[in-house]
Amino acid sequence: MTAPTPQAPRHVRAVAVQPHWSARDFTTTEAFRRWMRAQLDMARPHLKPGGVNLVVLTELNGLPLVLRGGGWALRLRTFERVALALFLARLPRALPVLLRERVSPIRALQLAGIDANTELYLHTCRDLAREYGVYLCCGSAPMPRYTRSGTTLRRAPGVLTNQTVLLDPHGDLIGVTDKVHLTPDEEAGGVDLTPGHLNDLRVFPTPAGDLGVAISLDAFRADVIGSLAAQGCTVLLQPDANGSPWTAKEGLPPDPAHLRDQPVAWLESSWQVTAQRQIPYAVNPMVVGNLLDLTFDGQSGITGPAEEAPGARSYVLTDPRPGFLALSPWVTDGTPDELRQAGLDRAAHSGHPLENRYREDTLHADLTLPPATRPAPPRTPHEDALHALLRGEARAPRPSPWALAALPLLALPLLTWLRRRP
Repeated sequence: MTAPTPQAPRHVRAVAVQPHWSARDFTTTEAFRRWMRAQLDMARPHLKPGGVNLVVLTELNGLPLVLRGGGWALRLRTFERVALALFLARLPRALPVLLRERVSPIRALQLAGIDANTELYLHTCRDLAREYGVYLCCGSAPMPRYTRSGTTLRRAPGVLTNQTVLLDPHGDLIGVTDKVHLTPDEEAGGVDLTPGHLNDLRVFPTPAGDLGVAISLDAFRADVIGSLAAQGCTVLLQPDANGSPWTAKEGLPPDPAHLRDQPVAWLESSWQVTAQRQIPYAVNPMVVGNLLDLTFDGQSGITGPAEEAPGARSYVLTDPRPGFLALSPWVTDGTPDELRQAGLDRAAHSGHPLENRYREDTLHADLTLPPATRPAPPRTPHEDALHALLRGEARAPRPSPWALAALPLLALPLLTWLRRRP
């Protein structure tokens, strides 16, 4: 009897992209595609020719697609006012969703265009994964829950999760993960998303690693990390969109009486996960840039075993430490007070000459992983539906013709009012 041939370790090049976004990147289909392609172009010099490459994009990089077709509203300058204007302009589509599905106006606004935006988002990511030949963590976007009915997808009423999609180099679906722990800005007082379920978290074995996703806040939570570690995760993916100045105080403190600098709190996500050997490697890309009145900033990083790190380093306002395989520098150096002021200077509507001046960056690190030993989890009905959508075997529902016909009639008075504003 011949002994089985041992499997070789997996060698993976992990790439984290830190893009600078703008509301204008989402106002048209073409602008969105250009912005997404620019991120893969940023990754290209870091890809290993002939090797296995894993590219990880940032959290909520599909959320601003709610602005598509609404460039006229950007002059209102705040996300809240723009969303209200778009809701009124799109009332023929949004109002039936609000009444039928019993959701808030902000969720109805998103759901009213979600099918077309989901197709655009996924088809764009699919095409980029194929063209660049990479395993792609698409980042995350508000997405519904679908089932397939023949060649058409059916959407579950009212559901809209912060959702990450993983694709292989052929553009085929690997798997989907929902964010479990939402921030206040993602809950009913903000963009009003649906939380995912802890029991639905799964690890996806691939040539690029046994991939587990913990979107932003999930990477700070022991229940999420414990679940992924127990399932054999070897590469944690933490897509992030930190909605505040990077050198401000933490927004969700475990002890409100003792606020820490935000970079200090951030050490309790990917860096802590790998430093404690819960999961060998973690990739944490962060988006930067002011989106209307919202500020996004951070330092992207790839973490792993201390012995593989090139030296001690860390986020600003923290002490150097081992474990960062790659780390994006922040925009400037200085004393703690100078760093805190630098964050405020760049924040949305600061009026400072440095407003919105952030650092784009791309990082990479080479990971050595054990052979895959676990089978891939079975696809959910939602994943079956997205798989068919990506392969062109099914399409998302289309809005009713009467709603489209009535849209200009309701938008015209609002457009007239906006043009008269100083």
